[in-house]
This record gives sequence, structure tokens and C-alpha cells, in this order.
Amino acid sequence: MKRIFKILAYATGTVILLVGAFALYVQIKGVPYYPVEIPEAVKTLKVPTDSSHIAEGKRIASMLCRECHYSTETQKMTGTFRSDMTKDLGEIYSLNITRDPTHGIGGWTDGEIYYFLRTGIRPQTGQYVPPFMPRFPRMSDEDMQSVIAWLRSSDPELAPDAHEYPPNKYNFFIKALSNTLFGPLPMQQQPIIKPDTTDKVLFGKYVADGVIGCFACHSGDVMEFNEMEPEKSGNYFGGGNVMLDMDGKTPVNVANITMDKETGIGNWTEQQFADAVRFGKKPQGGMLHYPMTPHAALTETEVKAIFAYLKTVPVIHNKVERFKGNEQEAMK
Repeated sequence: MKRIFKILAYATGTVILLVGAFALYVQIKGVPYYPVEIPEAVKTLKVPTDSSHIAEGKRIASMLCRECHYSTETQKMTGTFRSDMTKDLGEIYSLNITRDPTHGIGGWTDGEIYYFLRTGIRPQTGQYVPPFMPRFPRMSDEDMQSVIAWLRSSDPELAPDAHEYPPNKYNFFIKALSNTLFGPLPMQQQPIIKPDTTDKVLFGKYVADGVIGCFACHSGDVMEFNEMEPEKSGNYFGGGNVMLDMDGKTPVNVANITMDKETGIGNWTEQQFADAVRFGKKPQGGMLHYPMTPHAALTETEVKAIFAYLKTVPVIHNKVERFKGNEQEAMK
């Protein structure tokens, strides 16, 4: 019996030692770096900068980039402190993406921006950016190039600005995840073509998963979302994920938006869904609560295509405790 206890004691001590060694390794290493392997065709990429591409890029960016990178202080895309980020991640700032060559992305090539948005790897250093900065592995080449065209444009919000926040201070939690479960995404090997709008379901899936990334919030847990194959995310569109209000303190449970009639949106009409997504209006009256923000830049065609796609998503019965503040409920 003493021999068994001794073996258990040695085994326990070894496990504790290994865990401690790994924790020390992660703490010192921090968020990892990776080889920068930009395909030749991407290195030499030159996006079209005509007015139509810039306008479309601005429309898309208004629903993605601007939400996190726009500063009311500078009235430019100089970044902000993300008070709505869980403290488990650390102290997080969105970065300066103006055309400033030193403090922004003015010195980046079109291909480097493209590579970063696809993979999450900084092209200059190889450092991995954890997925609170979205990656877009399923966005069409055309839409991606439009976003880059806008970033290159003379839009006043992108005018060079040297404003810069301190480096992000990642907690041990995000460092550990970045060395285990999280990692950069692979570059696509084939062109990504936007589906035709005549196929409402396929086009709706593209907008929901490939562009706006609705699944990343409206699934069960950020630890279980799958960027490459969104439909394999845990509790896909079934809600339950917990996010924070703008104050960074109040938890908000993300809603179930499958077509379950009791716990989802199965009783909503197409127009009610469109009004909720585009203008933040709840079917029963009142406005949706942050972090669900109005997506007014979505066209009627796009939002109704999303609704058509959601009608094909497997129904999940998942009652989510709805946020209530100032007598308002949150959709998200």
C-alpha cells in the first residue's frame, strides 16, 4: 500500500511540475509568432481602387471595421479601448488602421493586408492576433479587395494619424489559448466567389457566415466556434454565448436565432427579422440592446437572404435568459 501511495505521490508531483513548467513557458512566450508565408500571387496583389470598389468596401467596413476601430476622440480609425471585452482577455485596444505609415497600416502592401485579414498573422512580424480580431477566411476575393480599396482611399476617417494606444496586455488565459486551441487560419488555395443573389439560401449563408460573422456571436460559446466551417460551431445559431455590455461589466446572453418557435425566432416574419437586423427594432416594440447593433448598411436582399438561410439551419431548442435593462431585452 505504501508503494502505491509513493507512486501516486510521484505521479502527482510530476503532473504539478509539468503544469507549472507549461504555465511558466506560456507566460514567458506570450502570444506566439509564426512564419510569414505569403503566396506570390498575394504578395503582388494590387486591388482596383475605382469608386465602386471603394464604396462597396466602405459599406462592408461600416458593419465590421468601424464598429471597433473608429474613435470618437479622433473621429478617425485610430482604434479604441475595448471596454466590452471580457477581462479574461486582458486589457485590449483595437489598433490604428489609418493610412499613417508608422502607427497605422499606410506602409502595408495590398497583399499584406489581404494576408492579415485571411490568416490573423501580422505580415511584418509574424505575430498571431487572437480571434477577438475577426479573420475572414470565407469572404469573397471581390469583397475582400473592396475593403482593401476603401482602406487605401482618401476617406477622412482613414487620414494618417499618429495616435497610438499602448500595446495590448494579454492575460494568461488568452496566452494559453493562443498556444493551444487558437491559431492562425490557412490561406485559401482556390478563388472565393460570392454566390449569386438568385440563390437566396446560399447567398444568405455567405452574408451571415462569410461577411458579417453572425455565427461567431450567436452560437453557444466562443471556445467552440469554427471559423473555417461555421456550421460545425457548437450550438450553431442556437445562442447561449455570453458577451458584455458596453460598460464591460454587464453580461448579455446571446439569443437563439434558429427557427425554434418557443426559444428562437420561429414566429418572426421576414420583415420583422429585417427590421430587427437593419434597424434594431424588436417585433414586440422597443429597441435591441448592445452588443447587437443595427446593420443598416445591409441591403433588403442581403438580410432577407440571411432569413432564408436561417430557415434551413437545424432548429435548436435553447431557452436563453434574455437581457433586461431599461425595460429592453437584447436580441444578442
